[in-house]
Amino acid sequence: MADELAVRTQRPKSKTQSYSEDEFDRIKQAARRTFRAALLRINDNAAHLERWRAGAFAPGSHDFILGEALDSLACTGDIPRRVSAKGARNAIWRFHRILGNTSPAATWQRLFLSRLEAAALGVLLMAEFGWNLSVIHQAKVPKASPDPGEDGHPTYRIPVVKYRRGGGRYFETRNVTDDGAGSLGRLITEALQATRFARAVVEDLAPGTDLLIVWRWAQGGRTITTSDHHPPLGFFRFGVVDRSGRDWAQAEGLDGSPFRRGRRTVNALVRREPGQNSQATHDRDYVLVDQRVRQEAADIIAAGAEDAAERARHAVLVAELRASPDPGDRETATADCHDYAHSPFTGPGEGCRASFLLCLGCINARIHPGHHARLAHLYRALTHLRSAQPPPVWEADWGEAHARLEDLKRRLGEPVWAQALASVTDADRDLIDCLLTGVLDA
Repeated sequence: MADELAVRTQRPKSKTQSYSEDEFDRIKQAARRTFRAALLRINDNAAHLERWRAGAFAPGSHDFILGEALDSLACTGDIPRRVSAKGARNAIWRFHRILGNTSPAATWQRLFLSRLEAAALGVLLMAEFGWNLSVIHQAKVPKASPDPGEDGHPTYRIPVVKYRRGGGRYFETRNVTDDGAGSLGRLITEALQATRFARAVVEDLAPGTDLLIVWRWAQGGRTITTSDHHPPLGFFRFGVVDRSGRDWAQAEGLDGSPFRRGRRTVNALVRREPGQNSQATHDRDYVLVDQRVRQEAADIIAAGAEDAAERARHAVLVAELRASPDPGDRETATADCHDYAHSPFTGPGEGCRASFLLCLGCINARIHPGHHARLAHLYRALTHLRSAQPPPVWEADWGEAHARLEDLKRRLGEPVWAQALASVTDADRDLIDCLLTGVLDA
């Protein structure tokens, strides 16, 4: 039994795939629309509350009574109510008249996020930072730098905790700056603004509760369990759960909760780097299994191969072939130079500073039998490198030199080339090794 338990079993491959670019754009736009409307509503009512507290309205006026209702919301989470003899809590008539009715939109949503608006904020955090749902659910309030600098742009220190499968936690801290609309820091600023009244009430109820996403529960609505670590406090709930993600998506006409597929999209295709994971886990569970990543990789490789083929058609040997060396030429690692002072690759009179590999494509270069062995060895070395590097990397670094050496091989013919390979010396090997490692480059 112990031997059987010790045998490694392969985890089933994830069936979660990334979104297409259009699908992901639609999700982000819907989340921005939902959250932006909530933020504007809360900020508008916050401005009215601030004016009321400053004494800007005449007592008994419409604006004054609205300010009273907002102040009650900000302090207690609810509008002023009276308790009947039977214990029922009913809105006081004058507030009912001013607010219009006692629906969530007319009352507590003036200062607090709803459950689905909090879910939209969670979607934006996922889309911007690549966090998974557990990280968003437990997100702490970011702390602004005590000295935002002369530009006045706050920098937030964001603690990230990810609970790992099987126990344990991953800790990370990120610093982001609010330096304008569209920046990562601006989303944090807006999240803090949208939740400020809810966090203030929660702080009075349970000091030290420092969760970022706080929303108000609608009495009589569906009960949603939000956190084992942070149970409900009064009217308020915390974080975002998958059920809320599904309900928000359904309300927006989207398919399913966007968090898992969205996180895969961000980390595998947008950020293209691990997010609260090791590089091995990122490659194994996010990159290699994703069909869109594979397709884009295939397109890149195909484009690189086509580009390489096009360059290879033009990358022919330019150096002149000679039967013997010219005593006036200057020897280089790959050929003899007939005019070092007038290089086509650098300015006239400056002396050549190009790579020795470019000698094969230079009109001043001269190749004679004394170069054949080292060039044949160079061609073989570049051919071996081709199997050890990604195609786009190899093509960028060595493709043109390899094509010119292939042209040289064709011109010399197989018998001469075979003789050259048989004549390679240790000195040739050392020279080419230094050339490939960059010691002799330029």
